[in-house]
Amino acid sequence: MGRYDFKEVEVRWQDYWDENDTYATTEDPSRKKLYVLDMFPYPSGDGLHVGHPEGYTATDIISRKRRMEGWNVLHPMGWDAFGLPAENFAIKRGVHPKGITRQNIRNFRRQLRMLGFSYDWSREIDTSDPAYYRWTQWLFLFLYRKGLAYKKKAPVNWCESCRTVLANEQVLDGRCERCSHEVTQKDLEQWFFRVTDYADRLLEGLDGLDWPERIKLMQQNWIGRSEGVEIVFRGEDADGGFDVPVFTTRPDTLFGVTYVVLAPEHPAVSRLTAADRREEVEGYLRAARTKTDLQRTGLEQEKTGVPLGSTLVHPLSGEPVPVWTADYVLGSYGTGAVMGVPAHDERDYSFAQRYGLPISFVIRPEDEAVAGFTEGAAYTGAGILSGSGEFDGLGSEEAKDRIAAALVDCSLGERKTNYHLRDWLISRQRYWGAPIPIVYCDRCGEQPVPEEQLPVLLPDDVDFRPTGESPLARSEDFHRATCPECGQAARRESDTMDTFVDSSWYFLRFTSPHEGERPFSDHAVNYWCPVDVYVGGAEHAVLHLLYARFFTKVLCDHGLLPFEEPFLRLRNPGLILGENGEKMSKSKGNVINPDDVVDRYGADVMRLYEMFMGDFEDAKPWDTRGIVGLRRFLDRVWTTVHDTVHERRETVSPELERLLHRTVKKVTEDIEDFKFNTAISALMILLNEWTRVGGGDRGLLSVYLRLLAPFAPHLAEELWRLIGHESSIFQADWPAWDETLAAEEEVEVVVQVNGKVRDRFLAPAGTDEDELKRRARESDKVKNALQGGKIKKVIVVRGRLVSIVASRD
Repeated sequence: MGRYDFKEVEVRWQDYWDENDTYATTEDPSRKKLYVLDMFPYPSGDGLHVGHPEGYTATDIISRKRRMEGWNVLHPMGWDAFGLPAENFAIKRGVHPKGITRQNIRNFRRQLRMLGFSYDWSREIDTSDPAYYRWTQWLFLFLYRKGLAYKKKAPVNWCESCRTVLANEQVLDGRCERCSHEVTQKDLEQWFFRVTDYADRLLEGLDGLDWPERIKLMQQNWIGRSEGVEIVFRGEDADGGFDVPVFTTRPDTLFGVTYVVLAPEHPAVSRLTAADRREEVEGYLRAARTKTDLQRTGLEQEKTGVPLGSTLVHPLSGEPVPVWTADYVLGSYGTGAVMGVPAHDERDYSFAQRYGLPISFVIRPEDEAVAGFTEGAAYTGAGILSGSGEFDGLGSEEAKDRIAAALVDCSLGERKTNYHLRDWLISRQRYWGAPIPIVYCDRCGEQPVPEEQLPVLLPDDVDFRPTGESPLARSEDFHRATCPECGQAARRESDTMDTFVDSSWYFLRFTSPHEGERPFSDHAVNYWCPVDVYVGGAEHAVLHLLYARFFTKVLCDHGLLPFEEPFLRLRNPGLILGENGEKMSKSKGNVINPDDVVDRYGADVMRLYEMFMGDFEDAKPWDTRGIVGLRRFLDRVWTTVHDTVHERRETVSPELERLLHRTVKKVTEDIEDFKFNTAISALMILLNEWTRVGGGDRGLLSVYLRLLAPFAPHLAEELWRLIGHESSIFQADWPAWDETLAAEEEVEVVVQVNGKVRDRFLAPAGTDEDELKRRARESDKVKNALQGGKIKKVIVVRGRLVSIVASRD
């Protein structure tokens, strides 16, 4: 027996898997299917960082285990290859983004292969390949014909350095997330998808998904459904009367309105601006146009505004209400106007305090002392109305309904539902993206490109350096088009699509990546989809997931898919930090390169280490000492298996057999629960006991190697051959356990007092609740924690926990 040479072993088995198409997948209706998918990466010039393999290893472990259980597993990989980073890098280096993207993909593929992931590489896709973006364009046209794609002029976030439009989420503290340049507002003709048509469906669909609650909450907040009343404040100028509607979820505070605020872009601003206020107001409007929406609405931003010098009429009291314009109100949200109720809204209170505006309390808590009520701060809770005319004395909830009804009766209000969600702006004024398949004809106007002319190819001879308009606008060859309606010369749309469009349907293409007649095969999609397990970063909680869900619902509505939700189960890997506990970055010098780790310790060790660092979804710091420990663990596996083979034992001790069955059960269940760290710990415990007592036989060897295989596939394959098997270990069955033998003889019981752990003790498995309560009460540590307090309740979670709730006196 020689020392384990991981470099020779890992390369040999990677070659074997490739040569034998070990992980190639086809539809097989006779078998249960599992679609396991990683969020496909953007192939950056830096290659993989150690955060990538965390999620990839998790999905690989699940995929390998399920194959051994007899499932038909689809586990593909591809590249989200379009986008700004490749284009910006190409501009700096004076090269074409296509070339640098292909180079980066080769490097990523090499690194993924190096780590032994069991992807079906025959299904590899690349969103910048015309064979892929042909169908991205087809889907654009599909939405266009269904009335879900449209063009309009709209204010956008503009980065002068990148020379492109940015989504709100790409603007951080008023600066571009890519280059940190200051972002300004600019009006441009833009293409949109009507994602707002699906707002309610996007909310409702979350209920049945096995997703982290925080991700669901982020989607709910982004959609931002709120029910309330749209109230009309009447205005008048030389041209006559006009309405200014405002939306509120708190009609019970209507009599507390002391001012109304209009967004700077609201059309009524010019009509309501008094002559002596016009110069100051116009200066304020010019300043507002230089700010992004996020700059205007950020919680940390000081709220500013200017009075217009005019009033509106309160809809119920008839009193005049002064009007202001303030940039914290957005013209694109709601009605672009809000009623100022400083007594009952913290933002309005701060604004009123700053400008000396009246503050009128019209709701007070039933018990002011208990609620800590004071007129020195906004009171935002429910209570009893006062100063509200006929509605005095009503509780908030009843008042909401009664005031809304009164507004409806006098035609000055209507019940309404509003959303934070906005239509999806997909236009990008850059080169490296899928061209939008529209042409413009002087005679016929806007026309969709016929499907048989797809794909509309990106020209290779374009000067893609940014100037403020799309680089495609400067390509004569690209714009030589014909109107499909009249046959006259036409000009192509020069914008490209947001890369989120590419990633909104890629999971469908993986089911039939070589399909040439449609975006995906109906048969393949019906067999494989929806995705059963989806793993990727929480930073995609809103946009990517929301847009993929939107696409899926649209395609389902029109008969192209038989399901409405794309991803049934979602898990997010925690951030891997540098050894100093800080986020990894080049500037901090704490970046860990996977190539270096694999070269020194091996792929199996890196896989095991990333799964053993801590809970999968928690952030955790890199620790080289931990890697060394996993290296030693695999060395011990190598040595122990060799020793057991040479000893030729035929039986195992009863104790070791029971531990083996408990380990099979725990590893099996922990893998499904993403508790990879405790599964590895169980394998270590079994190895320790095995080497301590000896007595391992070939049956134990077989079971142990099959349990280890999803985590350390190269080593497991090598040792599987050692014990006499000719085929791959991944063609073997996953081990089963005997429930009787797997039953715990003793369990550790945790004792809590008022939610804090105070003691632990071992008890025979199956001990009844009364005995567990008795032992918990008799614990000296529990008695000290009680400090004479009276026990009010004792809750027992059988075999795990005794929780004591006690008074604190």
